[in-house]
Amino acid sequence: MKFLGLIPTRIGSKRLPSKPLLEINNIPLIIHTYKRAKMSKLLDDVIICCDDKKIMDVAKKFNSKSILTSKNNKNGTERIYEAYRKIRKKYDLIIDIQGDEPLINPKHIDRVINFHTKNMSSEIILPHIKIKYGDNNNVVKLITDIQDNVIYLSRTKLPLEFKQINKFYKKHLSIISFRPESLKKFNSYNKTPLEKSEDIELLRALEIGLKIKTLPLRGDSFSIDVLSDYKKAIEKFKIDKIAKKYK
Repeated sequence: MKFLGLIPTRIGSKRLPSKPLLEINNIPLIIHTYKRAKMSKLLDDVIICCDDKKIMDVAKKFNSKSILTSKNNKNGTERIYEAYRKIRKKYDLIIDIQGDEPLINPKHIDRVINFHTKNMSSEIILPHIKIKYGDNNNVVKLITDIQDNVIYLSRTKLPLEFKQINKFYKKHLSIISFRPESLKKFNSYNKTPLEKSEDIELLRALEIGLKIKTLPLRGDSFSIDVLSDYKKAIEKFKIDKIAKKYK
């Protein structure tokens, strides 16, 4: 089986301008993500999918593969689909690795791939980690059934603590495995009502009937959404062991 890693990124973040090019230890955030994805033992190729030549120039400087995509894509899933169509090679799974998670663990990528190959009846695999606090609206939480199928995603503190206090919440981890035909179906629809309301693109997948399954992972990875996240990542890199293994 063949597995392709695609890293969607864009230059125009409103909350943190030019986010992909911010540096930690003299390496841009997007290159940290790329280098860590390349450490996966299962991915056959990794490509940065960007919307601006500035990112492509940085990728070239660091000998990282990249492809230019449209600025009109509404989200990362649309961006990786455009890139996949341009690549014109067949893969069994497309792995979406969010470009704003510079602390992503390569072993998590391989765990997701292995899990999907054993659960090919699911169109999409979306892993999660457990967190204690669910009141951060930048963090997407999963609601699942007892068979680990995702039935909803939300930025709000769900499930609601009406009768019982929640000890943990399931945090969306930004590695998403797609079957190619499912990625195509997702992109054949415009934004759906729940997707517009929550601003969570995978709600579109649920609304059009795609099956999403989740698996738990251990560790601590987070997206860089605002300046405080960037400052937190700088501190995390001081004790990060994976960065020391970069090639």
